[in-house]
Parts: sequence; structure tokens; C-alpha cells
Amino acid sequence: MGTDRPGVRLRRALLAPEVLVLPGAYDALTARLVARHGFEAVYLTGAGTTNAQLALPDIGLLTLTEMAGAVARAATAADVPLLVDADTGYGSGASIQRAVRELDRAGAGGIQIEDQVLDKRCGHLDGKTVVASAEMAERIELARVARLDPDLVLVARTDAAAVEGVEGALRRAHAYVDAGADAIFVEALGGAEDFEAFARRAPEVPLIANMTEFGKTPLLSSAELGALGYAAVLFPMTAFRLMLRAVDDGLAELAREGTQRGLVERMATRDELYEVLGYDPAEPLLEPPG
Repeated sequence: MGTDRPGVRLRRALLAPEVLVLPGAYDALTARLVARHGFEAVYLTGAGTTNAQLALPDIGLLTLTEMAGAVARAATAADVPLLVDADTGYGSGASIQRAVRELDRAGAGGIQIEDQVLDKRCGHLDGKTVVASAEMAERIELARVARLDPDLVLVARTDAAAVEGVEGALRRAHAYVDAGADAIFVEALGGAEDFEAFARRAPEVPLIANMTEFGKTPLLSSAELGALGYAAVLFPMTAFRLMLRAVDDGLAELAREGTQRGLVERMATRDELYEVLGYDPAEPLLEPPG
């Protein structure tokens, strides 16, 4: 396991010359798989965790207690820092401060808070509403004061581009950095031109792009986004969507055929699973996570 605190490791990765790629995980096992494939950090997706754990949409229904439990399990399973999606902060005032402390204690390396209203929507849907810039700045200030680890990375996400345009998102980004944000995540930009225009006038902190599938943003590579000025790229739902299609297709075949014989070649073997879990039946002691 790494000896540095998660916040230190995430900051170092965000400031490195290479673009930081953060695949999304929705549980401890996917977090470990992300780490096994050599990625330096995991994005613990609020949407994927809500979808997988509650079978509900990403509209702010996951509670702080549920997310803190997911963080603790993922942080134990994967020896890389976690950037945690904390939605709008699980409330206001003292509720935001409690959320930051709980997620910090659970093992987060960074926390993302967004400027949507409390009844949030997926960032790539129409009809979003954002709070006043001053209210979001207060969320960041509350989070900054509340963090237990001074190196915990505070990411301010703005959904304002869809509501106020790139200019509005830029004004907000500067206000959020003034309030204490360590990085800016600008959501649902329209394409490479918008990403470039935003980066050209953004605050001098790491910028984070979101490459979710089936959204409003064309799918750019991490290399392309790095050339445009972005320090990190999220792929929040890629693993979840791969899982959903594979499981759904497999269950459909099982229902149709009454046997899994035709599916075995598409499955991970028992040995492959035990390798991921760090389990040897002949020596039933758990290996360190990695």
C-alpha cells in the first residue's frame, strides 16, 4: 500500500505532466480492477453507485451514509486514491461540513461538490438548475474549513455551461477557486472548441473533463483533452455500462436456453476471480489490496 495520505497522492497525480485518467467505479471490486489496470486514481461515481446499489436514477437519492460506506470499501480494496462524487454536499451548512469529514475519514483523496440545486439531475440532461454562484462558493468554503486532512482535494464542479454558457461557467470557476477549490470540473461542454475556450481563461488550477457516454459532449481522448489544457479526465460510467450490457445479455440467454453453457467462454474463471480477490484456497489468508 502507498504510505502517503490519499490527498497527497491525488494532488501529486493531478499536478503531474501526464493527463490523469480516472475510470469510474461503483463498488469495491470495480475500484480494485481500475487499480489493477495501472490507473493512478479512481473516480467513485455517484451515478454508478446510486444505480448499482439502489437501482435508482442519479437525482440525489444516495445518502451520505451510503456513500461513505462505499468509499470505505473502495479505499480498502484499491491501493490508489479516490476522487469521490459528493453531489451537492448532502445538504447545506453543517450538513456539508459533516459530509466532508465523513468522506475524509472513510478514505477519500478528493471530494467533488457541484453547483446544482439539491434536487439535482444528471449533468448531461436538459432542465438543470444551478444555485447562485455565491451559494456554491459558500459550499466550497464550508468544505475547505471542514476537511480533516489539509491535503484533501476539493473539486468544484460547475454545471453552469448548459444554463449560462461558457462565459458563466468561467465566472463561476474563478469564484470557486477564490473560495478554496483546488480543481475545477466543468460539466457538459459542447465539444473541443468549448473545452479550449474554457481552458484558455480558466483559473490556474487543474481542470477536469468528463467523458461520459451518450451525453452532450463528443468523446475526446485523454491525449486530446490534455493538449487542450486539461489535467484529468473522468470516464465515470464506462465500467458500469459494460457490466450492465454484459449481464443483461447473459441473463437473456440463460432465460432463453435454460443453461449457461453458451456463456462460459464469456465469463471470468474462478481462478481469475480469486486472483483479483487475492485469495488462495490452499492458504486462506488475504493478500494486501492491490
